[in-house]
This record gives sequence, C-alpha cells and structure tokens, in this order.
Amino acid sequence: MTDGKGAAGRVLGRRALVTGGSGGIGTSIVEALAEEGADVAVQWFKNSSEADRMVEAVVKNGRQGIEVQADLLDVKSVGAMRDLLHEKFGKVDTLINCAGINRDSLFSRMTEAQWDEVIDVNLSGVFHVCRAFVEEITSSGHGRIINISSLVGQMGNIGQVNYAASKSGMIGFAKALARELAAQKTTVNVIAPGFIDTPMVQKIPEAVKQKILNQIPMKRFGTPREVAMSVVYLVSPEAEYITGTVLNMNGGMYL
Repeated sequence: MTDGKGAAGRVLGRRALVTGGSGGIGTSIVEALAEEGADVAVQWFKNSSEADRMVEAVVKNGRQGIEVQADLLDVKSVGAMRDLLHEKFGKVDTLINCAGINRDSLFSRMTEAQWDEVIDVNLSGVFHVCRAFVEEITSSGHGRIINISSLVGQMGNIGQVNYAASKSGMIGFAKALARELAAQKTTVNVIAPGFIDTPMVQKIPEAVKQKILNQIPMKRFGTPREVAMSVVYLVSPEAEYITGTVLNMNGGMYL
C-alpha cells in the first residue's frame, strides 16, 4: 500500500468500475488502480466479504471506494448499479470488464446450460455493462474500456469450447467497439492472460501444473499483480494512442 498518491500517480483522478473486483485477478486490479491514484467501484455478485476488503484497501490508499452488488445478466440490475454509482460515487470514465466464470466439459458432454451460462456471464455481461456506462465514459473525453480475456480465447483448450468462445468474443467485441469510440477519445483494449497464479490455478494437480509449465517458455505462471499493472498502463495517459489491441501476458506460451 502507498500513501494514496501512488508510486507515480499514473491514473490520478480516474474513476473506475471493476466488474468481478472481488475475484483473484480483479482484487489485484482494484489495488493497483487505487495505489496509482484512481477512485474504484468494486462490482460483486456473490463474494461480499472480499468486496468489502477491497473497498478498505482503496480507502487505505486515500481514494474513494465503493462496493456494489449486481447481476450482470440482468439489465435492470446493471442499470440499478449505474444509478447507485451516480448517487454515491459519481460517473465513471474507466471500465474494467473482469467478471467471468468457467464451466468446463468436453464438447461431447457439454450441456446447453453450461454453454449458455458461460456465454451469458463472460460475453453478454460485458455487453450489458458497456451499454449502461458507455455514454458517461465517452463524455469524459478520456474514456477507457479494458476487457480481461484469456489465452484460451486465442489458442483454444480442451474442455473449454464455451469458455474459449466467450473469451474470443470479448476480443472481437473490443476491436469493433474501439473503432466506434475512437473519435470520442475513448480507447478499448484487451488483456489476454495465460496461466496466472490464482487460487484456480493453485488447485490444479501438481503433475498437471508441471505439464503446463513445460509449455511456457518462461517456465513460470504469471502473477495477478503483473496483469494489474498492465491495466494501469492501458488506463494511463501513456497509452492514450493505443486502442483495439490485445496485450498478451502468457510467458511466451502463445505468440
């Protein structure tokens, strides 16, 4: 933690909404943005205690923090989140779409429910949130939208047809939206992490983890902090001419 100004204050004065801000990568993104000077709203759906902890972390950095529960599949719920933020937080100029789930299964066994749930949360959820907040983001004159996709959306993975489709869709979504919003000085980018050392990866059996590591030229998993600092960069003024791009963070696993 810092004194609230951040090491360089690269995103000082930003007002960001992080969906999935109570998750493994999401928590690091919230912390990094606050450390670098942003006020941060933390969206959550099930993990209220972790969302509360993240708000405390934001406040400790001298920034404004707020947590808000919302079902990203429900347009009315997303609208209520926007209204609450307008009342108690202010209009956002930065949106980080980090919320996501996986329901893995071989395609031959995959149910419609497994397909629908992943596509709905990972892709339709992004659509609902972007549509709800795009007007205020673009009106800021320096808007930022960042989708947290995945290596799997680029190279595929056995047992994750639904997840790969949703994460690939997030990339296409961002590229098209980047073209539409460029004239309004709003950038839209994607970060595609590979295997990151989160609780989900930590639960993988050791033998399987070793096989994965053997496929990564850098021979290690990434860290949530590395993903978070990439978000900070794309939000910062240094990245104002970058839009419609995919930043790969996979240790060389996919080039």
